[in-house]
Amino acid sequence: MYIKNLKIGNVELENNILLAPMAGITDLPFRVICKKYSNPGLVYTEMISSKALFYNDEKTKKLMNIDGEKRPIAFQIFGSDPKIMGEGAKIASKFADIIDINMGCPAPKVVKNGDGSRLLQNPKLVEDIVKEVVKNTDKPVTVKIRKGWDKNSINAVEIAKILEGAGASAITVHGRTRDEYYSGHVDLEVIKNVKENVNIPVIGNGDIKTASDAKKMFEYTGVDGIMIGRATLGHPWIIGEIINNLKNEKTEEISNAQKLEIIKEHLKLAMQEKGEYIAIREMRKHICWYIKNLKDSSRIREKVNKIENANELLTCLEEYFNNL
Repeated sequence: MYIKNLKIGNVELENNILLAPMAGITDLPFRVICKKYSNPGLVYTEMISSKALFYNDEKTKKLMNIDGEKRPIAFQIFGSDPKIMGEGAKIASKFADIIDINMGCPAPKVVKNGDGSRLLQNPKLVEDIVKEVVKNTDKPVTVKIRKGWDKNSINAVEIAKILEGAGASAITVHGRTRDEYYSGHVDLEVIKNVKENVNIPVIGNGDIKTASDAKKMFEYTGVDGIMIGRATLGHPWIIGEIINNLKNEKTEEISNAQKLEIIKEHLKLAMQEKGEYIAIREMRKHICWYIKNLKDSSRIREKVNKIENANELLTCLEEYFNNL
């Protein structure tokens, strides 16, 4: 009833539960782990700067690595210059199945440049950007927005209509304003209103942590799909659990032994992708999420945050999990 194939432009998704793009999180190793243990219908890269693509920045190009990944994959680009966004889309299209435009990021360093959710304050610029991106790619173009900039400028429906008119193939709506960041509760009413006012697929996003949250989003808003982000931190298998639950299929709970194996696999992938030095440091936050709420986790968290080599880290984790 809830789980179904979802078509975005000419791309057919196996299911309609999507892994959200998250800066500093949805890199290649995390996407591979989520696909293996959850099988979301679509995954997204981290935000990629269209300006950095335009200027051929080497560090940014690494964000586009999808070696060996199961398709489809959406590349999320951000920026506020229509021409540069078009050029960025052209470059990303060589690798992506779908081009997604970020118009929802609330981070100060993004909005101060006029990017992300700041664009919601300029509907004409929104239209110009989407038209330029659509013109420069043969891939479906999707857009992620919030319900508005603040409580005095809730304009998700207006923006959604503009996006559809400019050629977008789907819209994701996070039911909070930029001012709310991730506080309070997601506004299902505004997502429902967007769904009722456009004819392209609408994906609901925000506060989906359990199968009951997913059901509530589907039933109240009538969305075509849902997107899950922060709930996957430390639980990359959660999308699979939600899919099984919505299909009334049994899910085996992940044991601590399995959790340890997933952490080790994640670490190995991170080291292959980024080298030991960077991988160890980037994995610290993931390990803290993986062990959150387990016995004695705060002590291990302190220890992990000081470890600088893989063998020591693996020994620490194995000792910890073996003693749980």
